[in-house]
Amino acid sequence: MDFRHGAGRAGVTGQDTPGGLLVHGMGKDPVEPDWLPLTEDEAGAVLARYGEPGTGPDGERAEITWWSPRPMSAAALVRGTATRVFVKRHDLRVRTAAQLAAEHAFAAHLRGRGLTVPAVRRTLAGATTVTSGHVVYEVHEVAAGVDLYRDSVSWSPFGSLGHARAAGTVLARLHLAAGGFEHPARPPAVLISSCDVITAADPLARVAELLRQRPGLAGYLSRRPWASDLARHVLPLIGRAGPLVRGLPRQWGHGDWHPSNLTWTSRAPDAGVVAVFDFGLANQTYAVHDLAVAIERSAVAWLDLADSGHAGVDLPAVDALLDGYHAVRPLAAAEAAALPEVLPVAHVEYALSEVEYFASVLRSPELADLAYDSYLLDHARWFASPAGEVLLAHLRQRASRAS
Repeated sequence: MDFRHGAGRAGVTGQDTPGGLLVHGMGKDPVEPDWLPLTEDEAGAVLARYGEPGTGPDGERAEITWWSPRPMSAAALVRGTATRVFVKRHDLRVRTAAQLAAEHAFAAHLRGRGLTVPAVRRTLAGATTVTSGHVVYEVHEVAAGVDLYRDSVSWSPFGSLGHARAAGTVLARLHLAAGGFEHPARPPAVLISSCDVITAADPLARVAELLRQRPGLAGYLSRRPWASDLARHVLPLIGRAGPLVRGLPRQWGHGDWHPSNLTWTSRAPDAGVVAVFDFGLANQTYAVHDLAVAIERSAVAWLDLADSGHAGVDLPAVDALLDGYHAVRPLAAAEAAALPEVLPVAHVEYALSEVEYFASVLRSPELADLAYDSYLLDHARWFASPAGEVLLAHLRQRASRAS
């Protein structure tokens, strides 16, 4: 395999990559990929490590049938000579084999507890990943069901209230199934979410400690008034959330609950969820944090914020998601009270890790600025807007009924 880095792009060179492939960007418009797409020769070489013959008896070889438009790795559906799988490549600065092993262990635990999660393939040597040069690969079975939202960008809404309710139901099942998974929390890293800052007794001191551990993030934040920005826009929100969350039991969650990470029984508005995938942001947090992320990912029109300065909220979808969740795992009164306070800061630590990704991995100051200003700060500020206040008041009213 021939690996080369390009200016602003990295990945595998090859002659069979798709011309003009675009991926999701930070806004509504598609952009050129930062990681070169998987090639068929590359996919075949990877699958050989998993026991898949590189060439079939009639000369056929691995064929890529679809390239994923998700931007922070390179992935594709691959039809091998004897199988059909999903192959994903990560730069080692983004994911290591050890980090992926934690994701795979959680997925296996959930599958063992009855949740439908695509199995992770093992190599002939028994590993769940293949490392080659500066990249690492993982290979998954293809998720059953209809991949209805596979082209939807982050923060896209549910297509129907039925979908929102079904997603809430399965998230509750996931949280119940996660019980007994005792793997320690994943440490801070690029594109990793956690709750360490929002539950810290001194959040600014926790961020300062994080900067000592993450030089890429520290280099970027050294040029920004991060302490005063957080003190002004984020710390008051953490001050309300932290005391409520710290008393709740910690547990692993999905970390990125969005309709595009689910497959569906059909394209109908009343379709149910078949399978759950993409555990790249899974970590030990709190069930209420995972639920807040689910609301943040799909119920607020964040992509309108940059264009108009306003973002609407879909309250019926919020209710459908929470009603579906409550039907399987009713929130305890303390969780219901914490939810509206956690929601405005559920994004904070992932936003910081995204700043680090753009600043130190992609080396794009413009995208790092966008992640810092528009994601980290503007999303927190939005909750003081009329629409944000309506959403929080609605959740507080629901909590009062649960107490």
